[in-house]
Amino acid sequence: MDKIKIAGIVLFCTMLSAGGLVYCIMPQKEFSDLENRLLQTRPQLVLEELLNGSYQENYEAYLNDQMPSRDGWVWMAVQMERLLGKKDINGVYIGKDGYLLEKFDDSEYDRAQIKENIDVLSQFLNNAVQKYGKERVSCIILPDKAGAMPGKLPAYAESTTAQEKNAAAGLKKSLDEPDILLDLQPELQKHQNEYIYYRTDHHWTTLGAYYAYCKWAEQTGHKAPGLDSFQRETAFDDFYGTTYNKAHIRVPMDQVELFHGPFEDGITVEGDEGKIRSDSFYFKEAAKAGFNRYQVFFSKNTAKIQISTKAATGRSLLVVKDSFANCFVPFLAGDYEKIIMVDCRYGNENVNDILESHDEITDVLVLYNIRKFMQDKNLHKLDKKAGGMEKFDAESFFDE
Repeated sequence: MDKIKIAGIVLFCTMLSAGGLVYCIMPQKEFSDLENRLLQTRPQLVLEELLNGSYQENYEAYLNDQMPSRDGWVWMAVQMERLLGKKDINGVYIGKDGYLLEKFDDSEYDRAQIKENIDVLSQFLNNAVQKYGKERVSCIILPDKAGAMPGKLPAYAESTTAQEKNAAAGLKKSLDEPDILLDLQPELQKHQNEYIYYRTDHHWTTLGAYYAYCKWAEQTGHKAPGLDSFQRETAFDDFYGTTYNKAHIRVPMDQVELFHGPFEDGITVEGDEGKIRSDSFYFKEAAKAGFNRYQVFFSKNTAKIQISTKAATGRSLLVVKDSFANCFVPFLAGDYEKIIMVDCRYGNENVNDILESHDEITDVLVLYNIRKFMQDKNLHKLDKKAGGMEKFDAESFFDE
């Protein structure tokens, strides 16, 4: 019996030593294609980090991320969950035609935040209508992938939550001119059998943005160039996006397509306090350097980007937006001489101050994904500093 115990101890110590040796001699991997993220490499021992505990946390993350055959273990775990009949994996539905669609429910939304965002955005839009006229102000609150492509969902999945429906209805009810709010869901659903959203990412594709642009142009009195007016370029064919990163389910890689339009020549792009300067909307090298291929559009999200074009229209546009606007805005190059893009998630500048400092602005567009709009905690930057219109009572609306 003693010999068996000793043999067990020796075997355990041998395996432990072998595992430690593997960690020491195995090349460190900096990026996981399967998980689409950077991995923790071996941290340097620093006394301050050792004393505050961050070294231990980083070392534990290193052991997890550099585990031998990690990608294989992750893949096996996903397959086991699928074999066990799970309806979703890490909050992601496995849809038809290789589409991965995020699962949301009402418990994930903060009702107070939604009410605040409705109030702030409606005041901003109402003030903009008063200043520029209803024909110069528009708002797009676009559906997410499940809402735009319900045919890709599994049979048991809901495409839209009650909170999303309430938020869209509440915003429309709060507007003095409800017609400025453009409902894109029917238009996108008409094209849901086309490649209008990425399979592995939450964003829409450039084709999806084009269909939205056509609908926006129809509502606002602009003329959209036909699809055959654009030279289409596949910039990347190896894109695994954010939805894939949550579930690690192997599906075909996405393609990122650029639409080179008739009004693209002669533009200038400036942003990120002078760090971004270009004569193109598209930043291939920046997107290629990282793993997020969607960054080909304007390189990254930043507080403010200013675009100058050759369009002799006498009009300038302020766009208050999230990242969905990044592949939409290039379509506007023939409609405006200047476009100022503002993302409230970055920087501290009040949007009304931007309006006051740019007398050339003639039009306003707000473009948000419905879920990003509901969750954004930075829309207070749309608040007018002095006065404002009577607030919409979102509390009573949601309690109806």
